[in-house]
Amino acid sequence: MVQAAAQAGKLPLVLGGDHSVAIGTIAGMAKHLRRSGQRLGVLWVDAHPDMNTPETSTSGNVHGMPLACSIGLGPRRLTHLGGFAPKVEATKVALAGIRDVDALEKPHVRDSGVRAFTMRDLDERGMRAVMAEALEIVCAGTAGFHLSLDMDAVDPEIAPGVGTPVRGGLNYREAHLAMEMAGDTRRMLSMEVVEVNPILDEANRTAALAVELVLSAMGKRIL
Repeated sequence: MVQAAAQAGKLPLVLGGDHSVAIGTIAGMAKHLRRSGQRLGVLWVDAHPDMNTPETSTSGNVHGMPLACSIGLGPRRLTHLGGFAPKVEATKVALAGIRDVDALEKPHVRDSGVRAFTMRDLDERGMRAVMAEALEIVCAGTAGFHLSLDMDAVDPEIAPGVGTPVRGGLNYREAHLAMEMAGDTRRMLSMEVVEVNPILDEANRTAALAVELVLSAMGKRIL
């Protein structure tokens, strides 16, 4: 469905669910671009890098593996959706907001070639500097980028309705600035928003914020 939407000239917006949906979303976009010899970048905004494999995961949850699968690490049934791998080159991937990484997952993040900006990077450098570098990475030599937003990137005091909350996340304005800067590039080809769980949410706060962030990424501005 993502591939068909992209081929029709539309911008696919996928709403999750857990983050395992990204395996399909990125596969669809990569297959669409592959037809014309173009490459995809991926901007991954998340508290977790989601770069486990079945061998390193302590939980076995596939939603902790989608980025690994997208860069070619993991079970062949997932890495080779559509008949090819990797879906995206690791050097064309930037992560932002990372603050919870499994012990056996860390070598995948460090050694794969992805650029991971942790919350310490954001604390020290600020969102503007980090996003500027991240967007440069995902846009360099690509047709554009896929934006994968996990709502647990945002601090759970603001976005409580997620399955795996981690304290110390993005504040309200940092989250909006990240989306606004992504939209400013006019290079965003597709987007997904995951981990909005109505059962865990409080007065629909997380879902409402997710809608706001999608609008910022798609061009809504204050003035």
